[in-house]
Amino acid sequence: MFSRRTFLGGAAAGATALSLAACGSSGGSAADSGEEITSLKIMAPLLSDTAPDPAGKLQKAVEELVGMPLEITWVPNSSYSDRVTVTMASDNIPHVMVHTGKSAEFAQTAQAGGYWDLTDVLGDYPNLTPENEEVAHGASINGKTYGIFRLRDAMRAAVVIRKDWLEKLGLEEPTTTDDLQEIAKAFTEGDPNGDGSATTGLIIPAWSGYGNNGPYDLWETWHGTANVWKEEGGKLSPAFLAPEFLDANRSMRAMVEAGHVNADFATMDAATWNDPFFTGKGGIIADVSSRGGQLMGLFKDEDPEGYGDKVTMVGNLTNPDGTLWALPTPGYSGYLTIPRSSVPSEKQLATVLTALDKLSSEEGQRLLNNGLEGVNYTVEDGQSVAIDSEEANVVSSDVSAFAQIGSQSNGYLGYPSQPPGKPEAALDEKRLAFHESDLTKAVFNPGAAYMSETYLQSGAILDQIVVDARLKYLAGQLDEAGLTAELERWTSSGGQQVIDEMNELFQKGGQ
Repeated sequence: MFSRRTFLGGAAAGATALSLAACGSSGGSAADSGEEITSLKIMAPLLSDTAPDPAGKLQKAVEELVGMPLEITWVPNSSYSDRVTVTMASDNIPHVMVHTGKSAEFAQTAQAGGYWDLTDVLGDYPNLTPENEEVAHGASINGKTYGIFRLRDAMRAAVVIRKDWLEKLGLEEPTTTDDLQEIAKAFTEGDPNGDGSATTGLIIPAWSGYGNNGPYDLWETWHGTANVWKEEGGKLSPAFLAPEFLDANRSMRAMVEAGHVNADFATMDAATWNDPFFTGKGGIIADVSSRGGQLMGLFKDEDPEGYGDKVTMVGNLTNPDGTLWALPTPGYSGYLTIPRSSVPSEKQLATVLTALDKLSSEEGQRLLNNGLEGVNYTVEDGQSVAIDSEEANVVSSDVSAFAQIGSQSNGYLGYPSQPPGKPEAALDEKRLAFHESDLTKAVFNPGAAYMSETYLQSGAILDQIVVDARLKYLAGQLDEAGLTAELERWTSSGGQQVIDEMNELFQKGGQ
């Protein structure tokens, strides 16, 4: 599921920049003396329970590729952001530090000189040169590149649907938002289980935040609402102040009032999002396409023979007039950054970038994302197939950690995993096709690169005004006049200053 990012510029609010004194800490003997870096120090989040063995086969293979030992500090993901803050204020700063997002703290530290500005440097390293300029610009901070972004799929949106319910009711897969509304109505009123049990159409959990690719954002984009910021006449304005935002939520509210959305949409735990779909209580989820695979896996566990008849997916939906506005992700998840205090010279910088360039080569990407061919996987038809052995399981576990230090900003060069069965393969083929098609109609956020100082300080409060107003309107607690009044309160509560600052940066190109 998509992360709950805050929206204007993707920065978390309320953080204070680290002091320049902290950024000037020594970071090790090589930094003190200007000596050559002969052992690369990295700090990265650990998403699994077990950190890789420094003497393990995978780490040794990676070290051989980059031509030097690696000293990796693996930090549990749950405490990673706090550890970053503490580390940057210490005298033991690594040469490469993973940042998991464009936080206020990261942006302020970078602009204060804490990290190398790589804007004019990455072009010298072919495997660090961004493949997608739109994503690279959005990952920048006011037009400057302070880290190598970690590539993620730029298009992930999907509508996951109970395939057996469509067939039971004689319905076709949706292509428009009107189609989806009709299917939601049929799923609610048409007894798709055939036993008279209560069902609903669209399943939506409690969703915090705005502009983080949630189900409401998808619905608004499909109805022509811009992605967070709207550019018109060379100026930026918040997308939620445009009439399309109200039009989209007017139709969503009609679905809620008709009972075609789960009644507990404002309070349902997102961790249980799959449950109504799997248990036959709801039939539609608008989220990321990986959820379709998760749900198929649940049905496979229950019925290894008939699971392929339960789940289907389509991509972004067209407006009733036939126009497609597809909602992309930011296309990245944080950065690999190089602190200036631990890498003070350009020669040392070149050493670090050369190592990272090797990691993003085809060989490097396959080590980080697949592992060791012949040890934990084999290749069939251009896809990786897992080997089942004790040794293979250790390497595969290490891969889940090492993937966090890869960037792939030059495009993904690893092997895709082979689906475990024919139904999964068919669903995956369909997913790849509609994602590729939808990407040609992607509506990127024109303000993604820019960081308003007012928003850095007050963004959480401003965000909540929008989130609460939308939810109250959908729940019938506000009428349209009340919704408009709340959004205008956003403007008068500091939002206008955010707009002014964003436009000043936008006009200057972030410089």
